[in-house]
Amino acid sequence: MGRLKSALREKGKPLLQVALDFTSLENALKVLRKLWGLPIGIIEVGTPLIKSEGIKAVSVVSSLKWEDGILILADMKSADVGGLEAELAVGNGADIVTVLASSDDEVIRAADTACKAKGADVEVDMIGLRSEDELRKRIKELLALGISAVNLHVGIDVQRKLGITASALLKLVKEVKDAFGDRLLLSVSGGIKPYEASNFARAGADIIVIGSAITKSPNPREAATTALKNLGYSIE
Repeated sequence: MGRLKSALREKGKPLLQVALDFTSLENALKVLRKLWGLPIGIIEVGTPLIKSEGIKAVSVVSSLKWEDGILILADMKSADVGGLEAELAVGNGADIVTVLASSDDEVIRAADTACKAKGADVEVDMIGLRSEDELRKRIKELLALGISAVNLHVGIDVQRKLGITASALLKLVKEVKDAFGDRLLLSVSGGIKPYEASNFARAGADIIVIGSAITKSPNPREAATTALKNLGYSIE
């Protein structure tokens, strides 16, 4: 791993990732200004924002004068031409690029090669794989490919259809982390609330992703602060 593993080692605790799932770059930047100075680990340029505004969204967010150590994740969700899309994202300032677990191994390998050439990381999004058996099988395959960062993700559409919440992921997080231990850097996302962050950290998640519960909160800074305090960060 490149910058991601270093950031986890430096913080010594799980990272908070704030997902900017906007369609307007202007609106995303308004929220970011309210979060300035907080010890957020990762800022995610969400898939809707990249699709709406283009790769320039990654460039703009990464060009802001961030505190040292904050990483930028481009949620490309690549399914093909993984190397090309990774090069585009990293070339515009991304430290981490996502690829879909359902894509072919060659796509994931190409993205990983492109990222490693620039000291960046690939994270594989496990969206669509919900059973423990499916997840274990694919994670074993990914580890064999040299990939060690994955995101357990139950999409919002699925949550609404099944009537489940992010808390249903807790058991799965623990089972996956228990099975693979330190070989796996585990990110978790899908409707997590700030006050739930500590639950996922205790279950073994290395990265807790929170989107609308922060970005659409009446007070995004207060919501982010709640999540950070739940992860053990001291906020003045």
